Amino acid sequence: MTFRPAPLRAAAALAVVFVAARVIYRVLFNGAGAGAPLLLDLPPVRLPAPYAHVVLFGPVTGQGLWDAALSALPIAGVILAFGVVNAFVDVSRGFLFLARGGPLQGMGRMLVVAWAALPALADAVTSVRLAFRLRGERFGPRALVPVLERTLEHASRVAAALELRGFGSRAAHQPSAHRPVDDDGGPLLVRDARFRIGDAQIYVAAFQPAPGSVTVITGPTGSGKSTVLRGIAGLLSHVDGGHVSGTLRVGGLDRAATPPRDTARLIGVVLQNPRAAFASTKVRDEISLGLELRGVAAADANARVLEIAESTGVSALLDRNLSTLSAGEATLVAIAAAVVEHPSLLLVDEPLADLDTAARTRVTAVLHSLARDAGVCVIVAEHRAQPLVPVADSWWTVNGGALVPGVAPVLAAPSLPAAVPQPAHPADSPVLVAANLAVHRKGQPLVRDASLTLHRGEIAALVGPNGAGKSSLLVALALHNGKAADGNTGNITSDGVRVALVPDASDDLFTRDTVAGELRAAERRVARQKNGARTAAGFAASHLARLRGNVAMPIGNEHPRDLSAGERRILAIALQTMDQPDVLLIDEPTRGLDPAALTAVAAALRAAAEAGSTVLIATHDHDFAHSLGARIIPMRDGVAPAAPQEKVEASAAATQSPATQAIALPRFDNQPVDPPAPAKPRRIRMPRGAELAILAAANLLALGAFCWPLLATALPQDAAAALPYAALAIAPLAVVAVVVSLDGSVRSAHTVALLGVLAAVGTAVRVASTGVGGVEAVFILLILAGRAFGPRFGMLLGAATIAVSSALWGGIGPWTPFQIFACAWVGAGAGLLPRRVRGRGELWMLCGYGAVASYLFGLLTNLWFWPFAVGAGTGISYLPGAPLETNLASFLLYSLVTSTAGWDTVRAVTTIVGIILVGRAVLAAFRRVKPVSGAGGQAAQASSAQARDRLHLGV
Repeated sequence: MTFRPAPLRAAAALAVVFVAARVIYRVLFNGAGAGAPLLLDLPPVRLPAPYAHVVLFGPVTGQGLWDAALSALPIAGVILAFGVVNAFVDVSRGFLFLARGGPLQGMGRMLVVAWAALPALADAVTSVRLAFRLRGERFGPRALVPVLERTLEHASRVAAALELRGFGSRAAHQPSAHRPVDDDGGPLLVRDARFRIGDAQIYVAAFQPAPGSVTVITGPTGSGKSTVLRGIAGLLSHVDGGHVSGTLRVGGLDRAATPPRDTARLIGVVLQNPRAAFASTKVRDEISLGLELRGVAAADANARVLEIAESTGVSALLDRNLSTLSAGEATLVAIAAAVVEHPSLLLVDEPLADLDTAARTRVTAVLHSLARDAGVCVIVAEHRAQPLVPVADSWWTVNGGALVPGVAPVLAAPSLPAAVPQPAHPADSPVLVAANLAVHRKGQPLVRDASLTLHRGEIAALVGPNGAGKSSLLVALALHNGKAADGNTGNITSDGVRVALVPDASDDLFTRDTVAGELRAAERRVARQKNGARTAAGFAASHLARLRGNVAMPIGNEHPRDLSAGERRILAIALQTMDQPDVLLIDEPTRGLDPAALTAVAAALRAAAEAGSTVLIATHDHDFAHSLGARIIPMRDGVAPAAPQEKVEASAAATQSPATQAIALPRFDNQPVDPPAPAKPRRIRMPRGAELAILAAANLLALGAFCWPLLATALPQDAAAALPYAALAIAPLAVVAVVVSLDGSVRSAHTVALLGVLAAVGTAVRVASTGVGGVEAVFILLILAGRAFGPRFGMLLGAATIAVSSALWGGIGPWTPFQIFACAWVGAGAGLLPRRVRGRGELWMLCGYGAVASYLFGLLTNLWFWPFAVGAGTGISYLPGAPLETNLASFLLYSLVTSTAGWDTVRAVTTIVGIILVGRAVLAAFRRVKPVSGAGGQAAQASSAQARDRLHLGV
C-alpha cells in the first residue's frame, strides 16, 4: 500500500474552505449573533418578498462564529476521511479488477484504457505544441484539433489491438481442445480475393504461405501492403469499413463471417507504430491482456508471460512503464503480446521502420525463431526489407493493384542514388554552431556536451542507436533552447538564420482537414514572411510536386491523416521547406518511404543543399546518408563528438545480415497452448426493454436524490429526517444500476477504446481547467461527443470522465455519484437534440444547449448539497417541515449568491465560446471516426456526414 500525500492535502484544504464558507454564511445571513462577546454590530437588512424571511447581516459575536465553525466540523471530518482513504487506496487498481470479468467488465476495460491513455495524451499535447512552434503558429484553440485527431487515432489503434486480442469474443473462454482445426493444409488460404476500402482495391490470385515460414511483402508507398495485412487480420472488413471478396480462410475459418476477436488465438498481429496501440500502462499487463480477456487463471497467465518474455528478450522490461520504452523495445513487447497465445499465424506491419541496426537485428532474429522453432507462419510487410533477406522464405510485392510473387532485394546494391561528394566549406564561415550543448527533460539528461558546426550548402547526418539523443538535439537546434554543459547559455550560434525542423512526429504539423488547406496555409505563411508579397498561384502544389517526384499522391480534399505513411512524410517535408530555410533539420526522413519516394526525398535534399540551405538529418539509414555524400556525425549515450571528420562504422553493420552477426537467437518451444480450462458461462446481455426500464428507474432515483430537500416536505416528519441519508445512499446505487444496464453498450472494442481515450481527454481538460471561477471546458467535449455519437455515448463519457479524473487527483467523496450523474446528463442531453439541424444552425443550437446545461448543472449540484453547505440557523438554511415555497426561495437565493450569478455564468460563457471556436472542427474529427459492424458482418462505410451521425459506435 502506497501513501499519496496529494489527495490528503487536497482534502485538508477543502475541509478548511468548507469551515470558512460555513462561517461566512452565518455572518452574511444573520446567523452569527448568539452569545458574547460582540465583535461586529452590522445593521440588519430584510429582503423583499418572496425572500421576506431572509435577513442579511446583523450582530456578529465570538460565540456565534465558534458555533458556526463547530457545526461545520462533522462534514469537514467526512471530507478528511475520504482524503485519507484516497491517499492510501489506488482506485486505478480497481479498474483492473473490474476489467477482469463480471457484469462491469466492459466499463472496467474502458476505464483501464482511459487511465493508460493519459500519458499518451500528455505526449500528444507536447508534440503538437512543438509542431505549432515549428510552423511559426500560435498554440491556441486550433491546436485542439490535431491533439484530438491524434487521440482519436490512438483510440482506433487501441480498438484494433483489443479486437485482435479477443475483447468481446463469444469464443473467449473456449478450451484449447475446441480450437478450430486448420482444414486447408495451412494457417492461411487466399484465393481469387479482392481487398477493397474506399476507391482502392488489391487483388490476390493465390496466396498460401506455409507453416514455419517467413514471408515478406514489399511495395511502393501507399500501394496497399497494410491493406492486405488488415484484410487477413479481419480489421479491414469488420473494423475499417472495407470489404473482402473471394476466398479468405484463416485456420479453416471464413474471414468474412468471423470477426477478428473470434480468431484472436489463431492470429497474432503487430500493427504499425505499436506504442500507439498499447492498451495498458505496464509491459507485464500488456503482454497478458489477451490471456486476461480469455479468463486464464492468474498463475497460468503469469507463467505464460514469463515464458514469452524470456523467449523474446523482454524479461528485464516487465515492470517498466510502456511510455518509457524505446522504439525497439516497444516492437519486441508488441511481438511478445501478439504471440502469448502461441498463434499459428503472425502478421507484422513495418516492424523495422524506426529501429537502429541492433534493434533491427534483434527483431529479425525473433521473427526467424518464431518460424523456425515454433512453426509460426510469419508474414511481414516492410519497406526496409534488406535485413530480412537471410531469413525470408518467400517474397511478394504489391504492384499494379495486385499481390504478386517478388524477388529479394540485393544486399550489395541498395536502390539509392550514388553518393555525391560534398563541396569543401571554409572553416571560418559556419552557418550554425553548437558548443557544449546539453539538453534535459524533467531532470533527465538527453544530450550531453554536444558540439557541431554546420556550413552553408552542406549535408550532414546524425547517426546512432535508439535513445542516443538525436531527436532531442535537433529540437534544441531548431528552438535554440539548449544549455551548455557547464550551465551557461548562449551556446548555439546561428547569426539569425531561419532553422526549420521536420520532427519525428511529423503528422502533428497538420492543422487543417484537407491537403489543399495545408498547402494554402503554407502559402499564406510564406506571404507573411515576405511582408505580404503574394506568392504565385499554385506555388505550394508545385513545390510539393517537385519534392514527391514520380510519387503519385492526392493534393485535394483528402484529409492529411488519411494519406499513407510515406505520403504524410513527404507532405510534412514540403510544408517545412516551402520558404527555403537556411538550415533544414529532418528527423528520420526515410521512414515509411519506398525506394521511389526515398529517391525523390534524396533529390529534394540535394536540391536544397545546392540552393544554399544546410541540411542535417537524423537517421538510422546509413546507406541513405552515404548516398547523399553526407558528413557523418555519430551520437552515442547523448554525446555528439565535435570532430566533424569522425566516421561511424555502423553503416557496414547496417547491411550486415542477422545470420552473420553475433546474436543468440531465442528459442520457442512448440508446445500445447495451455491445459483445458473449465468454460466460463457466457455473459447474457440484458433484454432491451429491461435495460431501458432500469435506466429510466435509476435516473429517476438519481434525480430524486438531487432534489431531496424539496421532496422532504411531502413525507412524514420521521421519514423526512432520514431522507438526507437515503439520498446519499441512493445516488451511488443508482450509478451502479446505470453502469450495469449500460455495460452491454461497451462490448465493442471500438466503443471501449473511443470512450476510454475521450475520457482521458475529458479528464485532462477537467483537471487543467480545475473549474475555478466556473471555467469548466469539459462541457465542450461532452456536448460535442454526445452530439456526434448519441445519448448513450454521451452518458457513458460523462460518467467515465468523472470517475477517471476523481481517481487521478484523489477527489472521490460523497459528491462523486452526483457529479457522475450531472455530467452524464449533460452528454446525454446533447445526443437527444434534433438530428436534422446542420451547419451553422447546429453550432448555434449546441451553444444554446451549452448555456442551459451550464445553469441546470449548477442548480442540480447545488440542490443536494445546499443543506449540508449552509447548515442550520441562517436565513437561507433548509428548514425541515417548512412549506415548499419557503425552502425553494431559500435555495434559489443561496444558488444565486454562490453559483448562478458567478460560476454558472462563466461556465456557460466558456462553453459557448469553446463551441464557437472549435465546434465545427471537433465535430468533423468525431465524424471521421470509422464505424464498426456487428459480429460476423461486413462493415459499411458511411457515405455521408448524415449517415455517420446515425452511427453510435455500437452504443
